[in-house]
Formats: sequence, C-alpha cells, structure tokens
Amino acid sequence: MPIKFQYNKTSLNELGKGLKMRERALPTIKSKESALRMEVKKAKAEAERLDKALEEAMRQLEGLSALFPELDTGCVEVEAIDLQMGKVAGVKVPVLKEIRFKEKPFLSFAEPAWTAQGMETLKQLASIGLQSEVFRYKMQYLEKARKKTTQKVNLYEKVQIPGYKEAIQKIKRFIEDEENLSKSSQKIVKSRHMQQEEAL
Repeated sequence: MPIKFQYNKTSLNELGKGLKMRERALPTIKSKESALRMEVKKAKAEAERLDKALEEAMRQLEGLSALFPELDTGCVEVEAIDLQMGKVAGVKVPVLKEIRFKEKPFLSFAEPAWTAQGMETLKQLASIGLQSEVFRYKMQYLEKARKKTTQKVNLYEKVQIPGYKEAIQKIKRFIEDEENLSKSSQKIVKSRHMQQEEAL
C-alpha cells in the first residue's frame, strides 16, 4: 500500500515523525519476536517432554494392565482445573495452577489391596496429560502472537520504512525544485527590471 502524502512541508514533517516512530519501534518489535520464538520453542519442548513422560508411565503400567479392569474407572475424576492467564513477552497465555481430583470413597477390605495405588497412578497420568495440553495451548497462543509480530516487523522493514523514506525524498526534491524555480524566476524578474531601468 503506497504512502499517501502531499508535496508540502507539513506532510514532510508528518512523514518524518512517522518514520522516526517506526525506526524507534522496530528494534523493540524485533526483540519481542525473538523472545516469542524462544518461548514457543520452550513450550513445545515442555509439551513433548510431558508426552514422553506420559508414554513412559503408560509403558511401565503395561505389565499391570490385567489389573486395571478390576479398578472402577469412576473412582477418580477431575473435579476442577485452575487455569490462570499469565504474560509471556507481553502475550497472555494459560498457566496451570492446580488440578483438583474427586475420589470416590471405597472400602479397603472390599477392594483389591492395590486400589489406593491405582487411584494415585490414575491421578498422575491425568495430571501429566492435562499439563501437556496446557503447554500445547500456550504454544498455540505464543505462535499466533509470534506470527503477528513477524508480520509487523516485515511491514515496517520492507514496506513502511522504505515507503516513508521514498516519500520524504520525493517531497524534498519537489520543494528543492520549487525553490530553485522561484529563485530563477526572481533572477529573471530582477534582470528585466534592471534592463528596463537602463533603457530609461
């Protein structure tokens, strides 16, 4: 999109202010983009680490899989997930504060001896899975913000700053040409006056 301007000093001043503002803002936007890029990598790495931890925990339970059908699947439920919004590099992201579980009471003499341990294992698996999901959401928020910031950096660097510079240069040339024409016409008028005075 071309920069709109007029060939006058007011427009020149406005473009100069706009150019300075963009040149001052560009390093800040670039550092924000860099910070967001790093945070996306961290969130992705943490989500992958949690996925591997979940896979490892499930693999360890493979030998006990025959016992799990005996465990009441409704014995442990996620009661509440306390998510809050925090800021990372100026972007609001979800932060997991707490996971609360609701345990169904059971009679220890009526259930298998490992029921309590099985419930704890279920809670651990659910916690790891939920943490992984939260990090994936965080990564999505950060990636979306990073893309917007990258677009802004590109807009400033490749479109607006060069456009402002070009417009300023055009206005300066125009004003210079006008001043030169004005000076030339003044010289012509002055020399005509002198010729007329000499003729008299």
